[in-house]
Amino acid sequence: MKLTFHGAAQTVTGSMHEITAGGARILLDCGLYQGRRKEARERNANFPFAASRVHSVLLSHAHIDHSGNIPTLVKSGFEGPVHATPATVDLCHSMLPDSAHLQEKDALFMAKRKNRRRLLGVEDEVEIVEPLYSQADAERALQQFRPALDGDPREIAPGVTFRFLEAGHILGSAWVLMEVKENGRRTRLAFSGDVGRPNLPIIRDPEPLREADYLILESTYGDRLHKDLEAVKEKLGDAVRRAASRGGKIIAPAFAVGRTQQLILLLHQLIEEKQIPSILVFVDSPLAVDVTEVFRRHVYLFDEETAHFLRNGEDPFGFRMLRYVREASESKALNDLKGPALIISAAGMCEAGRILHHLRNNIEDPRNMVLVTGFMAEQTLGRKIVEKWPEVPIFGEPVRLRAEVVKLNELSGHADQHELLAWIKPAVRSLKGIFLVHGEPSQSASLKQAIHERYGIDAVIPSRGDSFTLS
Repeated sequence: MKLTFHGAAQTVTGSMHEITAGGARILLDCGLYQGRRKEARERNANFPFAASRVHSVLLSHAHIDHSGNIPTLVKSGFEGPVHATPATVDLCHSMLPDSAHLQEKDALFMAKRKNRRRLLGVEDEVEIVEPLYSQADAERALQQFRPALDGDPREIAPGVTFRFLEAGHILGSAWVLMEVKENGRRTRLAFSGDVGRPNLPIIRDPEPLREADYLILESTYGDRLHKDLEAVKEKLGDAVRRAASRGGKIIAPAFAVGRTQQLILLLHQLIEEKQIPSILVFVDSPLAVDVTEVFRRHVYLFDEETAHFLRNGEDPFGFRMLRYVREASESKALNDLKGPALIISAAGMCEAGRILHHLRNNIEDPRNMVLVTGFMAEQTLGRKIVEKWPEVPIFGEPVRLRAEVVKLNELSGHADQHELLAWIKPAVRSLKGIFLVHGEPSQSASLKQAIHERYGIDAVIPSRGDSFTLS
């Protein structure tokens, strides 16, 4: 059994790990690498193996940095099955065509901009990056998805079985337990995907790690501790009150899956409790609208807090001041909106989609606020906003950042250092090795040290392209 790391190695995006076992090449995730346009294009368009020789994909969850390059894989010749939980399959039916649409739309926008500037005699050095795949490519890839229920073992190659178990990260997220029988030996490999946190709104808690010989473990927040979840409502309420008092708009970049629904639920609670003024709240993302409908179809995955709304006959994702925006004309009309309002829009790291237009139109006004609700990877626009650059590039042009920036890290769907240590504890005695991925170098290094101090295990932080023989 051989393990090779192709993505999310010493970085947070582009999750993709290769297993060769039972005569088959299997991918754990196939996500989009997000970063500088030219580098991202190069890494996403070119696989370090022949796509036609991949046997199958095990997809941990629907976030684009884990699922978003599957259409490119199919376009490049992959014909095998993509195994995922039923909720992940449903989410990807919305997310992958949307990813293609955003790529097509952004390429068209940049081409028009370049042409306009050329007509004005201005040289534009911004490179137009062609879409990796079309909406038709995404739809074709979705035909290869195969739903697998949590906990049910499934054989995918001779002597190779896997099962999905609740990861508690987003709706339908799973960690993978793979078992390989070769040459009379049994090897168990666990892949965390992204591990969630206990007591997060909406979804169930992660199921603890089971006995395994090897573990591929995410380390997104391996160097820090989250604040108490009880404080998040107070912090959100304070931010809304502050921006509303000065008549400002709040622009909240949020992942369409998970983070948007968490924000809606918390705002619903704050308004019901009269903790914030009844300002208009807009969810400006066709994808988020579709995803919220998927949430409503999978209520069996909800936690007790969210189920309480349903038992009372209430919609946890709907209230009087909330408006879902689908049409582009409605989105553009928000630019002329006067008075306080909160606009939740995708994409979460501010690299594509309608959020770019809202940021461009609002961040130069000091009355306004950018509410950062999740992790922002290096080189992304979102990270530059978090770091409060005086000017940030939007559509290739510098825009002054004068709006207040508020970070709401408490909503993170990723376990922190202590939560990761607690999650792996049940399997520590059986583990021969741990590989730390999906984290920037400092985050992985901090978690590596904590694992050694707590459990005496020397974890490995692989680089892209590193291979290991597991036995």
